[in-house]
Amino acid sequence: MSVRLGGPPATAGGSRVDADALRARARQVLRALGHARSELSLSLVDDEAMAELNLRYRGIAAATDVLSFSLLEGDGAEHRGGLLGDVVIAVDTAARQARARHRSLDDELTRLLIHGVLHLLGHDHQAPDEARAMRAEERRVRRSLRA
Repeated sequence: MSVRLGGPPATAGGSRVDADALRARARQVLRALGHARSELSLSLVDDEAMAELNLRYRGIAAATDVLSFSLLEGDGAEHRGGLLGDVVIAVDTAARQARARHRSLDDELTRLLIHGVLHLLGHDHQAPDEARAMRAEERRVRRSLRA
């Protein structure tokens, strides 16, 4: 299992990002989802970079908290090897959401990591039944991390 973590900002909202802990949690998430042998690219970016990505790939001119780019489908999927895809998390947005939800930045990054990896694996939340299923899987994975 491999988790490549791209240059995280040193701090966000006054909180330091623990890249080693996040990498370890990413490995736990992959194991909990039955992908212990898979690879994942994880990038932590600021809101400006996230807004650029969101505009380019979704046509929305604003930052979002997490984007996922799955390699399980589309052109070249057969050449991906064990790489599931890329998860990009906006640390500035994550820090604001953590404060608003009265949780630590690490907890919010973990929540977004799980959400992003589930998107890589084909989960979605466009329809109400899909959203319920995705939330249930997010809760299951979170519980497995605490065990």
